[in-house]
Amino acid sequence: MSSKYALGKIAISQCDRCGMEYLLKRLKPLTIKTKITNILVCPTCWEPDQPQLSLGMYPVSDPQALRNPRRDTSYQVSGLDINNQPSGGSRIFEWGWAPVGGASQFDAVLTPNALVAIGQVSSVTIT
Repeated sequence: MSSKYALGKIAISQCDRCGMEYLLKRLKPLTIKTKITNILVCPTCWEPDQPQLSLGMYPVSDPQALRNPRRDTSYQVSGLDINNQPSGGSRIFEWGWAPVGGASQFDAVLTPNALVAIGQVSSVTIT
């Protein structure tokens, strides 16, 4: 039995997006949300289906809460600050940013540091 459609080897058609003329066999259907649409576009206008449009189509379980949580007892106060007072703890760290201990006056207010840089210069004799 024969087909009710012509072969269309040399049929000319327009891209549904840009309107340029192409051979009908060069046009590709556009896929949106994993569904093939009746929109035919040229190779320049064709783009693959966006994965972000598939969000919500598949069930995702991403629990955030813990069952039966317990209080953290591993925290320990460690170290002394400049005034020999206990400061910080086992999870506190200090950082420096050009130079060590803060770059300017406004930095000391936002991120107080007790870091002290110690350096020494001496002479070297090469023989």
